[in-house]
Amino acid sequence: MMIQQPPILVAPDDPAGRPQWRRELDAWRREACQAIGYDDAIHRRPEFIWASSCFCCAKALLSDLAFYDPLADRYLVESFLEDGRQRFGGFDALILWHAYPNIGFDQRNQFDFYRDAPGGLAGLRDVVDRCHRQGVRVILDYNPWDTGTRREPQGDFDVLARMVRELDADGLFLDTMTGGDPMLRQRLDAARPGVVLEPEGMTPPEHLASQQMSWGQVFQKCPIHGVFRNRWLDRRHMIHVIERWHHDRTEELQMAWMNGAGVMVWENVFGSWVGWNRRDCSILRGMLPIQRRFASLWTDGQWTPLIPTLTSDIFASQWQDEHRTVWTLVNRSSQTIDGPMLTVGHRDGVRYVDLLAGRELDVRVENGQATIAGRMEPRDIGAILAVTEVDDDLRSFLADQRRVHERAEQDASFPNHTMRHRSIATVSLRRHEALPPDMVAVPAADKSLTLTYRLRECGLLDTSSPMQGRPWPDALHQPQSLTLHAKLPAFAVDRGDVTNRQFQRFLQAADYQPRHMQHFLKHWVNQAPAPGTEDQAVVYVDLDDARAYAAWAGKRLPTLEQWQHAMESVVTLPATGRVWNWTESERDDGRIRFCLLKGGCDWQAKGSAWYVDGGLREPGFTAKFLLTWAGLDRCSTIGFRCVVALSDNL
Repeated sequence: MMIQQPPILVAPDDPAGRPQWRRELDAWRREACQAIGYDDAIHRRPEFIWASSCFCCAKALLSDLAFYDPLADRYLVESFLEDGRQRFGGFDALILWHAYPNIGFDQRNQFDFYRDAPGGLAGLRDVVDRCHRQGVRVILDYNPWDTGTRREPQGDFDVLARMVRELDADGLFLDTMTGGDPMLRQRLDAARPGVVLEPEGMTPPEHLASQQMSWGQVFQKCPIHGVFRNRWLDRRHMIHVIERWHHDRTEELQMAWMNGAGVMVWENVFGSWVGWNRRDCSILRGMLPIQRRFASLWTDGQWTPLIPTLTSDIFASQWQDEHRTVWTLVNRSSQTIDGPMLTVGHRDGVRYVDLLAGRELDVRVENGQATIAGRMEPRDIGAILAVTEVDDDLRSFLADQRRVHERAEQDASFPNHTMRHRSIATVSLRRHEALPPDMVAVPAADKSLTLTYRLRECGLLDTSSPMQGRPWPDALHQPQSLTLHAKLPAFAVDRGDVTNRQFQRFLQAADYQPRHMQHFLKHWVNQAPAPGTEDQAVVYVDLDDARAYAAWAGKRLPTLEQWQHAMESVVTLPATGRVWNWTESERDDGRIRFCLLKGGCDWQAKGSAWYVDGGLREPGFTAKFLLTWAGLDRCSTIGFRCVVALSDNL
């Protein structure tokens, strides 16, 4: 039976209507559980209990320079997690993201992207082991829409179960899904105990019994915080609140705080930088220790949402068991509030503690009621504990919280994201007085170039958020264009792509050995082009391989502007046998490294808008390629051509 309820159960604006609203919530939960025959047995299994206290999950892209260092050729697990501790308060889990947005440049499927990661599956198993030693769980990604690339001999569920077992992974993130197939659950249970499922979408109540976690995103905004439907139905189900394009995380943090839910930390959004600001990091650092210490209260205590407060701008949830009560508060206004906030029933011997500031409170008690006063900064959070005994363990916790509270926001280390060109495009080469063989002269130009592309989450020319000011997700995948001004001296460009035959001559003459051999000239046979392919474009070469050839030939790769100007003015792209071309456009900002490709290729992944744009493309079309390492950067559909500088007299 389908339970028709929105993801957020919104409270009435009038406080007088909230007692009735809470009664209706209780009735709905009873009726919903009865209607679907809800069984929470899977959430009570010992191997899944960790999920209900997984309050902070981070998304780590394998291409992130803070996660994998291509120069040192090593994963930076410990420093990545330490940065998470310093800035956010520590991660409970990591999602290891792999394929999108590069998937579709060639026939590799989503599982190949894990296999071709630095160090292969053995390298990723080491990553998982290092995370586990730090107490951090690891979640793999599954893209159900990947049906247009190379197919596996077995079905997806069998491959996923085998990969989870080999990597000792703790969960699967179900991209674009609202729930997992029961057969997937069976495969995972047989492969490894305790593998959680976390759909990207809000899980329908009738599927909640088999999904331990999910995302809370694109939720309804309202002046008064509502209740996450699934969190109300079963508080062992962990929701990670995320709004991927927001630079202000107030809404996410407050929704999580009022619902006893978790937060998704995601800054490198598929190659776009949407970093957390210092204020929001500071708030999360204060939240997480409280959530982790009182995790059992969030799951098993009595939750009373939106209890009465003494000011209209402060909202509070109450969490209570027989020994303690915690109130989580939020200030929804842009004003500082200083004074009485709550009036609660008081019992003799009860003491009140500000859990964020780490100090006991003096409260005014009158007629069996305690009035709790305090100060809340604009759009901030609060946490009050009522308890009969402040023991040594709680004192130690409060001392730690005082240190967190007193830590100045500027003490957090934050990356400085400045775009850097890592290319050799500005290296001056000797100007040729005569046109080299097999090259075409391209006249000097002072012109505007129109670049066309499809709006994707990775953006295009830089790492700023491509969705800033655009409706998400409606604006995604729409055609876009931008104009660049180019002032180009005369140059010459290869008539065609560098061929297998030409690249073989380079290898023989230069004795070139790449630093990493993974997939280097994978299409060759016995270290030579297959018969009949000598004059086809060389592929399975990365940016460094192409640069090495160009340097040996006394040339270099064309800039983005040179390539487009040449193809629009003097060179006709072939109708068949086409491959994407590397350009001298490598950039990075310390976290995200990419290169821009031109030309398109014969092959195209079909069946999903999430794939990159394959097929033949006009000269103005530009695609962004996230760089990771040679094993992933070398593709069956990417080659290159070269340019040289020409004398102005030619």
